[in-house]
Amino acid sequence: MIPDEGQILGLHRKYGSNEVLLGHCRTVAKVANVLAEELAQRGKKVDARIVNAGALLHDIGRNRTQTVRHGEAGAELLEGEGVDERVVAAVRKHVGAGISAEEAPSLGLPDKDYVPKSIEERVVCFADKMVDTSRVRPFDSEVQRFVKKGHDVQRLLALKKSLEDDLGEDPERVVLNKIKESP
Repeated sequence: MIPDEGQILGLHRKYGSNEVLLGHCRTVAKVANVLAEELAQRGKKVDARIVNAGALLHDIGRNRTQTVRHGEAGAELLEGEGVDERVVAAVRKHVGAGISAEEAPSLGLPDKDYVPKSIEERVVCFADKMVDTSRVRPFDSEVQRFVKKGHDVQRLLALKKSLEDDLGEDPERVVLNKIKESP
């Protein structure tokens, strides 16, 4: 099942999401939907329903844990609810710029590949990186955060580049032209 907005809100209520979490997910969905629309206009095959549901549900696992494991926790919740595996994959793979199967065990995750590959997974992951709480911000803010935390900056930049290749222009520029940065 690809949940509609009412079903998504029901899932958030069922698992205890607060207004801050919901606001964040809605803002991520706004960014992701802009990218999906632009990709479709450029002839790319992208399932906007998967993007929207994945973005709206990407952090539902934060109701279980505030760690790097929240993507996997959310995916497990959604699998139990019968949510479409493509939505589940977008939720599972949105953390950081993706986590390789080799890195996963050291982070307490099952030995799986968590690197976003499908266009829908990459859109959800990238959109999340452009949102701080419920504020749309420049992508460089996330790059700087990755640098400070010692995360894989090259993987983050490769994520952006992959969408730039798909769009034929900078995905950050596309987003910021359609959505003004939030104060």
